[in-house]
Formats: sequence, structure tokens, C-alpha cells
Amino acid sequence: MRSVRKAAGEPDEERLVRLVAKGDRAAFDELYRRTAPWLAVRLRRRCADEQIVAEVMQETYLAVWRAAGAFAGAAVGGTAVGWLWTIAARRLVDAFRRRAHHAEPPPAAAAHPVAPAAEEEALAATVGGDVGDALRRLAPELRAVLQAMVLDGLTVRETSVLLGVPEGTVKTRARRARTEMRRALA
Repeated sequence: MRSVRKAAGEPDEERLVRLVAKGDRAAFDELYRRTAPWLAVRLRRRCADEQIVAEVMQETYLAVWRAAGAFAGAAVGGTAVGWLWTIAARRLVDAFRRRAHHAEPPPAAAAHPVAPAAEEEALAATVGGDVGDALRRLAPELRAVLQAMVLDGLTVRETSVLLGVPEGTVKTRARRARTEMRRALA
């Protein structure tokens, strides 16, 4: 993931996280100002429920404030923006689990077909022909990995967090998806 836009001479997001770890409220405010709009858009791509998105945003930035000292950053090949997305993705998965655990879908919901996700519609609109057909024939878990890694540009680690599966499973699914796509397009 690349850095979110900043003005010349301003500290980058990694530096802001380091300052937040020292309790710098102004650095936290600046980090929030730079990353919250971007983060909200990414969360909305995964969840249409504004209440959940708002909760996840709040939980994410609270976690950033509390755990900024644990950020390893470039020393382990990470970025501040990637770290922030990883926290948000975990919080989103947790929110989905809480919601699924506490709620039963209304009986009427099963009677109506589920509208395709915005990502599915975008994928269908941008990837047509044989490639689009091959993508649609992929198993949902393989397609989800491809969408996260190719469309969203997530790393294996970030995809793992988002989908709630081990990194090895993400790699295996990505390899299987590529193999099946090659076979379908041959």
C-alpha cells in the first residue's frame, strides 16, 4: 500500500504513528485527517451498513491510539497505511462475526434475491468476455482472494486478515485461482 497524499515537508504516516506512540495528539489528528476518508471508502467497499463502518472506524482509531507503540513499520516491510488497514479489516471481521452471532436474518430476506455487491458489479463491468466468465466460474473463496489481492491491491497478510484465513491459505487459494484461470482461458 502506498502512502496517503501529504503536503511537501509534512511527516509521512509512519512518522505520524511514531509520534502518536509518544502521545502526540496533533500527530493523531493529522493521521486521522489523512487516512480516515480513504479508510472509510475501503470499508464501505466491504460493508454497506454505515453503522458498522462508523463503529469499525472508531474502533480502528482507538486501537491506533492505544497500540501505536507496537507498530513495527518498515523494519518488517510494513507501512503505516497497511498497518492501519490491517487493524480496520480485523475490526470489520469482528463486527461481522458479532452481527452474525447476535442476529438471525428475517424470513422475508431469504425470499428476495441478494443484489450483487458493488465489487461484483464493477468486476462484471470491467472484466468481460472469457476472462469475466472464467472469474465468475471460480469458487467464491478463490474469487474473494483474487478480488482482495488484485482489485484491492492487498498483500497476502492483509488479505489473510480481511478474509479471516491463514496466510498460507491465501497463498494456496491465489495459486489455485491463477491455475484455474489459466486452464479456463487456454
